[in-house]
Amino acid sequence: MGQMIYFDYNATSPVMPASRQAWLDATEQFIGNPSSPHRIGARADGALSDARERLAAILGCDPLDIVWTSGATESNNAVLHHFARTLDPKAEVWISAIEHPCVIQAAQHYFPRRRRLVPVTPDGIIDLDWLAVELSETRPGLVAVMAANNVTGVLQPWREALAICRQYKVPFFCDAVQWLGKIPAKGLGDCDFVSGCAHKFGGPRGIGFLKCPNKGHVQSLIFGGPQEEGRRAGTENVAGAISLVAALEAREKAMASGEAKPRVGWREDFERHLLEAAPGAIIVGKGKRRLWNTVAALMPDVAAQARWVVKLDKLGFAVSTGSACSTGKEEPSHVLCAMSLKPAEATRVLRFSSGWETTPDEWTALAEAVGKVYVDANPMRTQTVP
Repeated sequence: MGQMIYFDYNATSPVMPASRQAWLDATEQFIGNPSSPHRIGARADGALSDARERLAAILGCDPLDIVWTSGATESNNAVLHHFARTLDPKAEVWISAIEHPCVIQAAQHYFPRRRRLVPVTPDGIIDLDWLAVELSETRPGLVAVMAANNVTGVLQPWREALAICRQYKVPFFCDAVQWLGKIPAKGLGDCDFVSGCAHKFGGPRGIGFLKCPNKGHVQSLIFGGPQEEGRRAGTENVAGAISLVAALEAREKAMASGEAKPRVGWREDFERHLLEAAPGAIIVGKGKRRLWNTVAALMPDVAAQARWVVKLDKLGFAVSTGSACSTGKEEPSHVLCAMSLKPAEATRVLRFSSGWETTPDEWTALAEAVGKVYVDANPMRTQTVP
């Protein structure tokens, strides 16, 4: 097999050099347990505190707001667990209909009869008018709206949703996993709760964070120790935290220097080429603000979704059928169904997601590969070569 070209960064990304080096250096320099009373432990604790301060500076929050976790799935579960333990027994939680499965399923577990879905438009954007009207009449215990959708790349108006929640004094939770490392993080610290994880933006797997209020007790999901001010038991992953921050700082620097702008053009060029190479394809969320790296395409009904993925894989391209967490399941994506796509249409959607390392030539080669699969599956038609 030849070298694969990777277009599944929304599922996970390779560890970037700066993050890898930071991790290697930290494992050598900070060998102690941050909770240990000796100087070696104190040095590890100091390094962890430094990483906390650097992350807080990026988000715009207090360093004590940061809790280190194993990743966003744990962080998101921790938020729902906290509110299940602290809300009035009759209080509801409202989550957008396009949240990540770990938020959807955690809400189902902790609030089986006390959850409402915030609807989205056919373009995949939460209905702010619905939220404003409903909040004027009812006060839920929590509203959860992600920053950017992992399937479509459509950006959500989380700032506007936060403002509405502030107006009615309702806590606001934002899953920022796909936003971080692709769009500047400034302002996310204003949210009451924010989750993120390193492996989506070039850091290692197994490390994430939860931004939560440092005033008042947060109910821990994991018990067994006083770490993280009693909000998350377990020996902290010092090297992971340092590596996470190194990766995010590198991405923020790239964005500040304007490196994201040409990548928007590369994505748009690919979309144009894809529509020419596979007549009948539709770009989901086209015309709306989306992540520069993500394209969700409703493919023509000439080959089963799984066959598209397999055939592109054989041509040397790794792509997804949607959220990686739902890959292999037969049911269509809940995100696409919430956008009013029919189940049969939802199963024909492919997700192409690039990284900072992806080149324009690789985008072009992917469009050509899509065209080849289209022609092979529908030999009576011809493609327009990009």
